[in-house]
Amino acid sequence: MDIMEIVDEKLGKMNPAIAALVVKLARKIPYIDRKIAALAEKEYGPILDGLEDSVKPYRKRFRSIGALPVNGMKRRDILDFMKKLKNLEESRWKKGFVSGAVYHGDRGHIDFLNEAYSINSQSNPLHSDIWPSAIKYEAEIVSMTGKMLGGVTAADSSGPGKICGTVTSGGTESILLAMKTYRDRARKEKGIRRPEIVIPVTAHAAFDKAGQYFNIKIKRVPIDSSCRADIREAAKAISSNTVALVGSAPSFPHGAIDPIPELSETARKKGIGFHVDACLGGFILPWAERLGYDVPPFDFRLPGVTSISADTHKYGYAAKGTSVVLYRGEELRHYQFYKTTDWPGGLYFSPTFAGSRPGALSAACWAAMVSLGEDGYLKAAGRILKTADQIKKGIAGIPGLRILGNPLWNIAFASDELDIYRVLDFMTGLGWSLNGLHRPSCVHICVTLRHAEPGVAARFIRDLRSAVAHVKKHPSERGDMAPVYGMAATLPDRSIVSDLLDRYMDILYRV
Repeated sequence: MDIMEIVDEKLGKMNPAIAALVVKLARKIPYIDRKIAALAEKEYGPILDGLEDSVKPYRKRFRSIGALPVNGMKRRDILDFMKKLKNLEESRWKKGFVSGAVYHGDRGHIDFLNEAYSINSQSNPLHSDIWPSAIKYEAEIVSMTGKMLGGVTAADSSGPGKICGTVTSGGTESILLAMKTYRDRARKEKGIRRPEIVIPVTAHAAFDKAGQYFNIKIKRVPIDSSCRADIREAAKAISSNTVALVGSAPSFPHGAIDPIPELSETARKKGIGFHVDACLGGFILPWAERLGYDVPPFDFRLPGVTSISADTHKYGYAAKGTSVVLYRGEELRHYQFYKTTDWPGGLYFSPTFAGSRPGALSAACWAAMVSLGEDGYLKAAGRILKTADQIKKGIAGIPGLRILGNPLWNIAFASDELDIYRVLDFMTGLGWSLNGLHRPSCVHICVTLRHAEPGVAARFIRDLRSAVAHVKKHPSERGDMAPVYGMAATLPDRSIVSDLLDRYMDILYRV
């Protein structure tokens, strides 16, 4: 429905004079929108077009293959080509220039996971009769993760509150599955046809994706001065159609742990689900707590917590492509499962979105977890948190910068006097790959074991100090990506930003 249709629908309920004014203003809106779009295209279109060279850096160095070759390439040539690309890409993350992305990165660990993958390369959990090993690995991954996240004390292992779950392809799938589960349970048990979920504005974008995919209304609540979800606003947002409340431990933008105990208790009293997105923190917060850091309860020790997502491929140090979604009770998990009983192809079921799945990824995940053990995770968490403390102290010592909230290792910083995106631009020029965020405008670094290597944290602070000094000295310099970030943060018409993102993704898929 466009603006004029909305106006037409409401006109009959308005005072005639007000209705005439509304019509006059509404007719101007399309013109204003077109003017804004034209200005945005003139200003930012060339920038996006210029991004193609940076997005496709190999186009001028290697030939593109847009159709199947008439004769297949030699395997040796293919592998040599892949090694060339790997060598070009590896140095940045290996030397600790990347925020997040690679969470372990030690050569011995990578080789170990690759060997585990190779051994299980043909396995497929869909065919559990042929590869029962894949199911063994997945069941044990779920069990180990559940017990790490409070499952031991949550309920007797055979009771209705048993902590259970599934292995998924990543945090997004874990979140999507959980939201689908709450939607379907509410439809069957409460007759809710217009489901809603209540999330902090800092909740991961995957919750919005779940809303778009599954026709769930998203109700966003603000954060407080510490970047944590506002408890009162969350409670006020809950309605008779709310199927789940969400909290992050921690949030991706600012590394803040939402007030999980209070939010979970609110959900429990309201009789709705409460999902903890611990994709980023699930495999580091339990060990941070053991090390004496201030970590509030966030897992199944809280009776109001009914599901948790935790990424094994982040601080679980598994290969990319695995996560875990956990539930309080098998009855709740049943709403996640897909099954059909009338298909001519026979009885068919799958626990997650995919049918066939790479069992080798689950095997490598299991191998990572059992090889590290509690001691390995504890030591890794200690190194990361110590490095993060060093980085936070360094940022706090740079005039013009301030840290948002009170993060443990995912550190967002902003500036009240500088264009923080130009600081980001300068850091990018020095080889760093950091995350530019908005609302508020800020930058973050997600600390991993790569940053815990000798000298990396000191280099980051040294380079950041140089970046701030440069921006102060050159206040009128435009920068490369700073205008794009600035536009994305301030344009009132979000459809223009959405269109630009469409164009960017189109560029990604050009051969």
